[in-house]
Amino acid sequence: MAQHIRDLGRLARTLRHLRPVQFYGRIWFRLARPRPDLRPPPALRPRSGQWHPSACRAPSMTGPGAFRLLNEDGSLDQHGWDDPDKAKLWRYNQHYFDDLNAEGAAARSAWHAALIQDWIATNPPGHGSGWEPYPTSLRIVNWVKSALAGHDFDASAHQSLAVQTRWLTRRLEWHLLGNHLFANAKALVFAGLYFDGPEAEGWLAKGAQIIAREMPEQILPDGGQFELSPMYHALAFEDLLDLVNIARSFGRDDLARIWAAPLPAMRDWLAAMTHPDGDLAFFNDTAIGIAPAVERLFAYAARLGLSPPSPPDDALHLSSSGYARLTAGPAVVIADLARIGPDYLPGHAHADTLSFELSLHGQRVIVNSGTSVYGLGPERLRQRGTAAHSTLSIDGADSSEVWSGFRVGRRARPHSERVTKDDDALRAEGGHDGYQHLPGAPMHHRVWRLTETGLTVIDRVEGRGMHHLEARFHLAPGHHAEISAEGVIRVTHDQSAQVLTLRAEGARITLARSSWHPQFGQNLPNTVICLQAETELPAMIHTTFDWSDA
Repeated sequence: MAQHIRDLGRLARTLRHLRPVQFYGRIWFRLARPRPDLRPPPALRPRSGQWHPSACRAPSMTGPGAFRLLNEDGSLDQHGWDDPDKAKLWRYNQHYFDDLNAEGAAARSAWHAALIQDWIATNPPGHGSGWEPYPTSLRIVNWVKSALAGHDFDASAHQSLAVQTRWLTRRLEWHLLGNHLFANAKALVFAGLYFDGPEAEGWLAKGAQIIAREMPEQILPDGGQFELSPMYHALAFEDLLDLVNIARSFGRDDLARIWAAPLPAMRDWLAAMTHPDGDLAFFNDTAIGIAPAVERLFAYAARLGLSPPSPPDDALHLSSSGYARLTAGPAVVIADLARIGPDYLPGHAHADTLSFELSLHGQRVIVNSGTSVYGLGPERLRQRGTAAHSTLSIDGADSSEVWSGFRVGRRARPHSERVTKDDDALRAEGGHDGYQHLPGAPMHHRVWRLTETGLTVIDRVEGRGMHHLEARFHLAPGHHAEISAEGVIRVTHDQSAQVLTLRAEGARITLARSSWHPQFGQNLPNTVICLQAETELPAMIHTTFDWSDA
């Protein structure tokens, strides 16, 4: 009974943040049963401008009808298009048709033509995972991009493209909102510009209307995408680049100017949340290989006339989204002072408030654990939990109440965020109330102080009573830690000598094993430095990272 009451409380804390459309929209979406519209497609619209090559991904086809998706192999012969033995996300990716526009796609054009025909023949309209709105949206865009790049689409492909678009207009994801609804709208714009006539104009108008509604909310004043995931930001940046590209291709410079307006700020946000190794920082749901590589996105932006980003400021506070970036000498710190995301849309949030990542000499040293799975299950929950991130937990609790695959109940609320610069150090700080429900109402506050030779991290916990504190610092794979007799941690790397030393005051040091997940389907072993204290509050843990002798 007690557990049932706790579950009901968690559900209530989750549902109270949702918007009304997420309730009645879900009911409508489940009950509505539209019929596919199989009429002939509209005529194609003549192009009046140039289509620029988009940002390509790595190839995902390994042979005719064979795929490597999310680091997992499969084929049509073995799995078909909707094998329940494959995870839902793998099947979604199978239906996206990303390979049509991937690196070296022209050499695989015969595979692509056969794949399109097989998809049309074996996926009847309205049935299966491939006709769910999100994969339908991404597939429409990929088919149109491929056609604009010179792929020869026959009459059956154009017929299917029109049927898919008509279906999508009746399955828009108002119950999910966020990036799903934006992807739906983007697909309507692509089909509405690719085809001509009154029906296509209706698709275009609907898509443009949704984008006009969503863009001011989804793109924050500092340029960040409002779900506060670097990966989903990169996808949103690609979306707007694609929209500008196709609008110009069909002479709609009026729309292109509107959609291009946030691109400079989005470019700079992406640069700030990218490590010196060229890949994304791991906050909330982020993995490498889902969005195009950062350098490819910047090259795509340049083809559309957007200049490269300038180097981020030494002490940068992305105040609308809540992240901070500090750069001194060989070191870059990217820190999370952010809320978990939109209250009504926390599905891609992790309990990672006041976590951070550290790069030295262009190489990641301190990391968050990344994302390798979606769906339901203990590993998804573990990866979203506080212990999988380089931050502090109290009494083993998560800073935000992540549960199920994409749910959040109680949320950490950041406060007192500041980023400053003085003559000898850069400083970022902030606090949150995510543990205030625990006995004694503890509050966590963290300060990062960065110089050219070291980083100091000060964790201060206010409140009352005896509590267990644990600050965890996850090391990037290839790094090793040893504890000296004096209690000093020496961190080394496989391919170099000493990287840094770590000293802690106010806690005992232990080492643990964990895993790092830079891509979906990847689990790489790593070491975690754990600073633990059983202490009366208020309390402080003072950690010093020193690389002056490295």
